[in-house]
Amino acid sequence: QVQLVESGGGLVQAGGSLRLSCAASGRTFRYFAMGWFRQAPGKEREFAAAITWSGGGTLYEDSVKGRFTISRDTAKNTVYLQMNSLKPEDTAVYYCAAGTLYRLSEAVAAYDYWGQGTQVTVSS
Repeated sequence: QVQLVESGGGLVQAGGSLRLSCAASGRTFRYFAMGWFRQAPGKEREFAAAITWSGGGTLYEDSVKGRFTISRDTAKNTVYLQMNSLKPEDTAVYYCAAGTLYRLSEAVAAYDYWGQGTQVTVSS
């Protein structure tokens, strides 16, 4: 069992940066692939980024490539999403997710555990 708690969201101007954190509980955190998803009002939840259990592999959605960086600190049971050059269209609730994946996936259904989400608002 894994419990996830996101933090770090807030209001930022376009072009600014935020770093989201996801603290995980559970001794098996190190064996889970981790992902970040986001959901804007009236839209479906969509994939943003994912990282393998070892941290050696990452996957990004095309619109965030070069702007977002996912990383993990296994010793701290924490995964991060560094978001730079933020745009108004990045405004959404951001969710952390964990899953026992053999291959990183963009699919919501591939992840077993979810956090409660943190709001990110980018003003123009």
